[in-house]
Amino acid sequence: MPQPQTFHGRMRGWRAIVTGAGTLGEGVGTGKAIATLFAAEGAKVALFDLDEARAQTTLDLITGMNGEARVFTGNVADPQDAQRMTKEALQWLGGLDTLVNNIGIGAGAGQLHLVPSADIDKVLSVNLGTVINMCREAMPALLKGNGRSIINIASVAGILAHGNSAYGPSKAAVIQLTAELAVMYGRDGIRANCVAPGHILTPMVEAYVKGEGRRVRSAIAPIGVEGDAWDIAQAALFLAGPESRFITGITLPVDGGVTIVGPLAAYESVTQEASAQG
Repeated sequence: MPQPQTFHGRMRGWRAIVTGAGTLGEGVGTGKAIATLFAAEGAKVALFDLDEARAQTTLDLITGMNGEARVFTGNVADPQDAQRMTKEALQWLGGLDTLVNNIGIGAGAGQLHLVPSADIDKVLSVNLGTVINMCREAMPALLKGNGRSIINIASVAGILAHGNSAYGPSKAAVIQLTAELAVMYGRDGIRANCVAPGHILTPMVEAYVKGEGRRVRSAIAPIGVEGDAWDIAQAALFLAGPESRFITGITLPVDGGVTIVGPLAAYESVTQEASAQG
């Protein structure tokens, strides 16, 4: 979808942390889109990223829209870094209403006995460990906040098997952790929900998926197109805000219908489109 241009102040006065807020390469990734949309809707946003230059591009986009944000650099997979960054961010924010855990890497492809243990450890540390670290560090402030919502960005790979030894399991763990957080902290007024992107075209994906892969990604979904980072941002905005006040512990696939289409129907769509183009 195009970058949103109309805003309604839905997060005016709110304070948010978005991890993985930078973008690898040109364009807009999910963290950049979420942070920008939150800021455009009135939130004060702390931008967490391992790479200051990547986060700076998000900050530039936000300030260009008269939004308020600041960059905090470090490795959230490191508990000490996560603690330091959260402390610094909370001092600037003055509290916390919404936490978005967006950091993720793709690795560990191949059969389990052929994948190096170091690759699996890294994926689990980044994709799951960062969520655990941030929820632990941010929870005391969230308990005192207004919006009191956690949005974790997982993947449809955590719902359906993709033959990956590390990525899918790490995202499945994020989905289950989200449900556990919803149960643990529901009585404290904190909601926790998960967005599961599927077949979303971001700069990181574009660097690895090209040509026939792109065509298949589009053809396999009932809608017949790829999504983009703004689709994920809109879902995160809904789950963060008061419109979803009675929703917690859920995983929302934003995938064009990939997780509901049957394998034969998907195969027919792909082959029919290939025949039409040929």
